[in-house]
Amino acid sequence: MKQKQSLSSVSVTILLCALTFTGTVLFMQHRYRKTEEKFQRLAELDQYIQQNFYTDYDEDALMDSMLKGYVSGLGDRYSSYMTPEEYDSLMTKEAGKTIGIGVTVVQNEEGYPEIIEVQENSPAEKAGLHPEDVILAVEGEDVLTVGYTESISRVRGEEGTAVNLKVRQDGTEKEISIVRETFDVTTVAGQMLDGHIGYIQIVSFRENTADQFQNALDELLAQGADALIFDVRDNGGGLLSALEKMLDPLLPKGDIATATYQGDETEVVLKSDAEELNLPMAVLVNGNSASAAELFSASLRDFKQAKLVGTQTFGKGIMQVTTRMPDGGGLTLTVATYQTTKSECYHGVGLTPDVIAELPDDAETDVQLEAAKKLFESGR
Repeated sequence: MKQKQSLSSVSVTILLCALTFTGTVLFMQHRYRKTEEKFQRLAELDQYIQQNFYTDYDEDALMDSMLKGYVSGLGDRYSSYMTPEEYDSLMTKEAGKTIGIGVTVVQNEEGYPEIIEVQENSPAEKAGLHPEDVILAVEGEDVLTVGYTESISRVRGEEGTAVNLKVRQDGTEKEISIVRETFDVTTVAGQMLDGHIGYIQIVSFRENTADQFQNALDELLAQGADALIFDVRDNGGGLLSALEKMLDPLLPKGDIATATYQGDETEVVLKSDAEELNLPMAVLVNGNSASAAELFSASLRDFKQAKLVGTQTFGKGIMQVTTRMPDGGGLTLTVATYQTTKSECYHGVGLTPDVIAELPDDAETDVQLEAAKKLFESGR
């Protein structure tokens, strides 16, 4: 009897294996047929274009457009195909670097670019440019003649090349030649506010952001900060690797966030060690706080380290991975949703602040910052 039962079990096991194998083969055959159909349709389209298009065309540009269109067919605004040049540019950006002269400009009432920010250690700073300087001409051509947008485009260029500008500085016009460089972008800035409140603004999460954040945090703590405000308003996100390094000194030991991939496979993507900063904290957020900025905020709140102040956040709780493809281009693809280990995914919903505070466009003071500061008035 026992022998008969054992043989039956073996038979069932063999049958299940056979069914699994058959199912896998059928699935692969179906996928192969679908792939074959796609290439057949493309080949027919390509042949028709070659035989009938009325003039010559750029084969490489056609291929790039085809690949971009293929990925856009996913219907996901965050997934995209990039040309090799676009991929290299993204890698430079994610490294926290930029190529150029290092200024931020706005169009003034005259129609000229007026500098509102000069990046630290940038070619522009080395050349002596300052906020409120006005760019009048680029490569000898007046901005109003060439056009504002085109003039800004001409300021950009390849590393090691020079751009010649006519600038109005303190009422005096002068010619300046600036060599474009690759330089670090400042993504974190810290300062001490009244009442020993440390304020840290985080613009984005790049490869160099974690080091800049740690330096700002250490400096504020050394100055005696006994409360912290993190500002991620208008921060569209960035790299999870930078985010983990920034959260680590702030949170208790354990798993912080997980990602859920295709097939409901789950993986821990953020962890923290035993070191934990025990200070009152707040995070400033708004409708442009998205992705990693939201996960930063949600993590601090879910682990009872901070309160959120401001307005409802954007609601991007999905993760992209960027890969260089064999042709030299790149693919950014959405691969997972993510969330903290304490709450649900906020994708499409956003985070509701603990303290709702609107910031009118004509506000003379930063009412959101003031609302965050009030959180620390008691219990310190």
